[in-house]
Amino acid sequence: MNFASDNWAGAHPRIVESLAVHASGFAPAYGTGDLDRKVEDKFREIFERDVSVFFVATGTAANSLSLTAASRPGGVAFCHREAHVVEDECGAPEYLSGGVRLHPVDGTLGKIDPGDLVAKMAHFDPEFVHSGQPAAVSITQSTEIGTVYSLDA
Repeated sequence: MNFASDNWAGAHPRIVESLAVHASGFAPAYGTGDLDRKVEDKFREIFERDVSVFFVATGTAANSLSLTAASRPGGVAFCHREAHVVEDECGAPEYLSGGVRLHPVDGTLGKIDPGDLVAKMAHFDPEFVHSGQPAAVSITQSTEIGTVYSLDA
């Protein structure tokens, strides 16, 4: 296995087979096909709520789209200072979102410190027009250094 990047290796043979089956014939585009609906239904079942699914080719595209969907220009997304979205996306989320700002938060072992997150969020006054508006917190379950969050800590 190679964990260098999400787009360095080929897909699992079952995925390739399924793609070949679904690529033959015709289906509506832009998320309106039967397969799109099946995938959304599966995610609704998993998350026990209504969801929208956007298919993208890379993690950079997924991170950029997610932060864009959660915010708007002038919004602030908080993340650990060593988070992948800050260190390894080459500014793509900020560029592609049209102006969402990534704001780093401190914490040990790659995990966001809740107290520092609250303190950093307090710097942004939602009533002040020239202040960024807190919009999202980006948390990676497996941090860049391999630690994971738990419900206990």
